[in-house]
Amino acid sequence: MKTITTERMREIDRLAADEFELPGEELMYRAGHGVAILVERLCDRHHFMNPFIQLVAGRGNNGGDAFVAAKILHEDEHDVELLLAGNAAEIRGDALAHFSKMRAAGVPFRELPTRQDWDDAIDDAEACQILVDGVLGIGVQGPPRGPAAGAIGYINSLADRALVVSIDVPSGLDADTGTAPGEVVTADVTATIGLPKQGMLMPDALPVIGTVEVISLGIPDELTNTLPAGLELLTIADVAPLLPRRARTAHKGDFGHLLAIGGASGYAGSIALTGRAALRSGVGLVSVWAPHGIVPVVAGAALEAMIHGGPETEIGSLRADGWNVWIGRLAEFQAVAAGPGLTRHAESARLVERLLETVTVPLVLDADALHGFAGRPEALRQAAGPLVITPHPGEMARLLGWTVAEVQADRFVAATRAAELTHAVVVLKGAGTLVASHAAPPLYVNLNGNPGMATGGMGDALTGLIGGFLAQGLVPFAAACAGVFVHGLAGDCAAAHQSQAGLTAGDVIDEIPNVMRDIQGR
Repeated sequence: MKTITTERMREIDRLAADEFELPGEELMYRAGHGVAILVERLCDRHHFMNPFIQLVAGRGNNGGDAFVAAKILHEDEHDVELLLAGNAAEIRGDALAHFSKMRAAGVPFRELPTRQDWDDAIDDAEACQILVDGVLGIGVQGPPRGPAAGAIGYINSLADRALVVSIDVPSGLDADTGTAPGEVVTADVTATIGLPKQGMLMPDALPVIGTVEVISLGIPDELTNTLPAGLELLTIADVAPLLPRRARTAHKGDFGHLLAIGGASGYAGSIALTGRAALRSGVGLVSVWAPHGIVPVVAGAALEAMIHGGPETEIGSLRADGWNVWIGRLAEFQAVAAGPGLTRHAESARLVERLLETVTVPLVLDADALHGFAGRPEALRQAAGPLVITPHPGEMARLLGWTVAEVQADRFVAATRAAELTHAVVVLKGAGTLVASHAAPPLYVNLNGNPGMATGGMGDALTGLIGGFLAQGLVPFAAACAGVFVHGLAGDCAAAHQSQAGLTAGDVIDEIPNVMRDIQGR
């Protein structure tokens, strides 16, 4: 989904009112309604029973969205309270219209017009399950002051025990630059209104932006079609068209066959997770080629996959000469994924070279499969077929000959540079995973997922998902986008149903079918 500047967003709002008879009060209602629906969905996902929901609102349009949401949540019989950063007498315009409706509906609210009021409120705060941040929107510049600063401090003081939902942008964040000149809300979810704001995708925003949900305003396409392609947010609207409805007469042969390659003594779980995730992607068949010694373990972990043993090195990894058996069978497969658990043995590097020379179907290379190309990314151009690579920052640093700090300092440049040098679709993993191609923009940023996914095996699962989507016929860039989005959303669902702490790759894989249902509707 295209991103937008604050100036252009204001212009679209003006044109919506002037040319399409969508007045500000109606757009504000749609925004608040979308926030209320999101909050209710989060309550269901997190299994909150009779939650206490506090909404913290400013006096401007961002607060107006919160007034609408508070009224709707109250009418839906949720336990709701609104805290106002200022005096009600200072509210103007469309926000005042919705504040009056909220007040008439009987929503309890408190006015806290000074910084000291907010400091006192922290001491007396009642535990709540969800905090909605509607203090400051995209129109504010400079550091927060007065009651707005106090409200931000209040929200952050409760954030360890409450789920924080920010409306449009976390209060205090510059929506164009992604920087925070002063105090800023740390959100778990940002419900951005209309279109994502450019600053939200910037690296400086990642620590505070959380997962991003886009609240549709029903803005006519004529007002957004002319926005330039470039840096874009990966959303469900981008992924859903890639995963169409399946025919009732379909059979497993219609959904492709993936060959997954990897594993070694001590690393059986890596390739098993890849196989399991691929199976959950909807692919028709999965075959796994792993060293003979770990076949029983992999077979026990991925029951629906076909597991084949190959000759081993002295450390229990695959030998390159074993690939000769598979060359004559390549016509059976629509995609190949290699790397998880492969090891950095010299035979692994030789095996990957053979794959690049002989595999003409789409190929995914991850983890150890990239080690042999350290400092020589151009060598990946020799691939006989389409290529996707999925490095984490350390692997990207080795590939480019940079330091990890240099990669993390400018992830956009690192991802696009790697795509240019390798002619592959590049997935740079981490907070704000990127999908880049050496072809024309866009560069996609994925902002779902959570810190609980910072654990072993997550990358192996992502490799399986991307490989599965490739085997089903998605072009490499689309398969990478779908894999990244589904993987992150499955991680969010798993964390909501369990917790971030203690999350495993297996938990995420188990959530993939639920995510696919949400995306596809079936």
